[in-house]
Amino acid sequence: MSLRRAARPTRGWTRRPRLPQRTVRLRLTLIYGALFLLSGAAVLAIAYTLTWNATSLKVLSSEIHAAICTGGVPYRAEQGQPASCSATVPGRQQTQALMGQIGRLDDQHAVVMDRLLISCAIALAIMAVLSITLGWLMAGRVLNPLRTMTAATQCISERNLNERLAVVGPDDELKRLADTIDDLLGRLEMAFDAQRRFVANASHELRTPLTMMRTALEVATRKPGPPAPGVTNLAGKIRSGLDRADRLVESFLTLARAQHGGHVRRSAVELDKIAAAVLADHSVAISDMHLTVDQDHHDAPVLGSEALLTHLVGNLVDNAIRHNQPGGWIRVTTGTDTDTARLVVENSGPILDPGKVGELTQPFRRASPDRTDVDDTGVGLGLSIVAAIASTHQGRVDLQARPHGGLRVTITVPVASRPTLAAAAAT
Repeated sequence: MSLRRAARPTRGWTRRPRLPQRTVRLRLTLIYGALFLLSGAAVLAIAYTLTWNATSLKVLSSEIHAAICTGGVPYRAEQGQPASCSATVPGRQQTQALMGQIGRLDDQHAVVMDRLLISCAIALAIMAVLSITLGWLMAGRVLNPLRTMTAATQCISERNLNERLAVVGPDDELKRLADTIDDLLGRLEMAFDAQRRFVANASHELRTPLTMMRTALEVATRKPGPPAPGVTNLAGKIRSGLDRADRLVESFLTLARAQHGGHVRRSAVELDKIAAAVLADHSVAISDMHLTVDQDHHDAPVLGSEALLTHLVGNLVDNAIRHNQPGGWIRVTTGTDTDTARLVVENSGPILDPGKVGELTQPFRRASPDRTDVDDTGVGLGLSIVAAIASTHQGRVDLQARPHGGLRVTITVPVASRPTLAAAAAT
């Protein structure tokens, strides 16, 4: 027998209301409001108690009652003011009239105190609204420097680590927090610069031994006389490895240059013309793979480095050819939207995991985890260089796995207006 409960039908009107987000400002507002409300309630309670004690007729009534029991009334009822102890008002009727007047005064006092209690409650309610409002405003004023620091920190990335918050003011907790963030940004800037210098310097240093190895190989294979058995095959493998190392070094240099995009000289660039030229340069590789190329180019003017953008398009086209299948296709389109220029490169190929496609922009990440394939001539930096160059031009990269196999890469960068392009061309 199943013990599973039957699911209750869900109704739209039973949906729980969404509670406001518990921000620091909301918590501070509640704390300030609660403190103001408690303080106001305490003040009103003290004032009400003192007023009650000061205007109460219970003590006076007990004194009059004792005087009546002894036969003397130290009170002039018809005038309502104290009299001497010798003035007495004998008679039961007059005594009852006096007690009735005192009772009416007690009733009036109770009514007045009730009204005062209602007034205190109204004042407390008004105080609650004012305390919450003032608490909200004060919390916002207190947190305003934090919002400023948060907005400034969010605008800082690996491209502008030289910027600082530089908060001025008294040496309080907020300024010490801002100074701590500035020190952290300084250390990050030094670490990023050291990493980029290392990559650039190591790439330059690797060029020399690679050139020496290639020269020695050429000299050894061009000696007179027939080569020893197996030398030709070995020379081909070594030459292939040197070519791969050269591409890796060149990719490192391009990546380091792209990551130092702030020092790149920018000029007027037509992204559509670059795409057409790059496809023409890869015509031999496209023909060898028997690929069909579909081009749809529209004006896509941008302001940037022509060399870096050529590397970007070249890496995308090279990636589309290398990871394609014989007899497949490549589609390249360029155009503009309202404020962005767009480059889209699609290709056929094997089916990719949509959840892992976004990781391909990281260095040495490939769609296939097998890194021992000797036929794979890539170095795993193509899309990393594309992402770095796009970031240098304030753009973004969007990778999508096609449902029937292959990859779709969309590059969007800010479009340049014609006056901006004319001014850049003039300089």
